[in-house]
Amino acid sequence: MWRRAAGTVAATLLCGIALTASPAMAHQPVILDEADATSADGPLLRDGTVSFAVSAELEGRERRGFRFCLDEGDRAVVQYLITDESPHNRLSRRELPRVILTDPEGERQVLRIRERTRFYEPYGGRTYLYLSRVDRPGMAGTYRVDVIGRSASDVDVVIGVGTREVAGVVSGSSARCR
Repeated sequence: MWRRAAGTVAATLLCGIALTASPAMAHQPVILDEADATSADGPLLRDGTVSFAVSAELEGRERRGFRFCLDEGDRAVVQYLITDESPHNRLSRRELPRVILTDPEGERQVLRIRERTRFYEPYGGRTYLYLSRVDRPGMAGTYRVDVIGRSASDVDVVIGVGTREVAGVVSGSSARCR
């Protein structure tokens, strides 16, 4: 009887800790590799309002890409960051990767580098630089994000998508938005 009660108390405490820890989670990580050379080849983030951190290490002029879905009334929230470490933080605007956001109607927006604002990410213990941010009314459908290297140097890039800190679903390249 005592052991059963102790087990129930322990299970209750673990569930309580897990439930209270959930709201504090960071952006859900997604790592792009060589197989994700374009947005058509890359993963699909099923809900672009969920907070994702899509990262890629671009070697020279490599390309990476992914897609995300929005519903009518959602906001398109995208951030372009690099690690605040040498040599990444010393690259000029012309040497940094180009990030292109394409909406469901095919309108392309180059994320212009307008800032170098420091951001310390406590979960991973790294400091990043915001280079560009987009926060605008979205439209229903599939958004494409393509990242194109423009430097001889390797660059660690992070593209933040969404703001809701909940678990999200990542699908393969053949998946489509609803």
